[in-house]
Amino acid sequence: MEAPHNQVETSLTVTSPEQMRELGRRLAKLLRAGDLVMLSGELGAGKTTLTRGLGEGLGVRGAVTSPTFVIARVHPPLGDGPPLVHVDAYRLGGGLDEMEDLDLDVSLPESVIVVEWGEGKVEELTEERLQVVIHRAVGDTTDEVRRVTLTGLGARWASVELGALSA
Repeated sequence: MEAPHNQVETSLTVTSPEQMRELGRRLAKLLRAGDLVMLSGELGAGKTTLTRGLGEGLGVRGAVTSPTFVIARVHPPLGDGPPLVHVDAYRLGGGLDEMEDLDLDVSLPESVIVVEWGEGKVEELTEERLQVVIHRAVGDTTDEVRRVTLTGLGARWASVELGALSA
């Protein structure tokens, strides 16, 4: 499968949960309604920690916790920003149809959607998405260091300066 022509990518190293949260807060400033963020990484990699920072950066209501058992959680905005829809697709088998069946009581185009474990399940929502892959650094003895790769797919991300996140 060849990569789309219009994709931007940046990688950065995160050395603590606090930094992961801060990355989420900075990333939130780049997001707007209709954005789909797909998070992947093994258990404990920091997906929910990153999403917690996103929620803080977007200024949404409610503590961001892993939605594993409810599958999806909607965090309404406290101000005039978009709501954050946090989805854990780990137990979703059917992808988009199943997502719509969740009846999230929110319009996906008017929300920022963050999906954990969404590979092969939610890509059909939109061709334009931000893929965030979190890897534990090889040989890291403290178990805190992560390599985070952000890939923006589609025209929406072509003009976004993802490299600014590592500043």
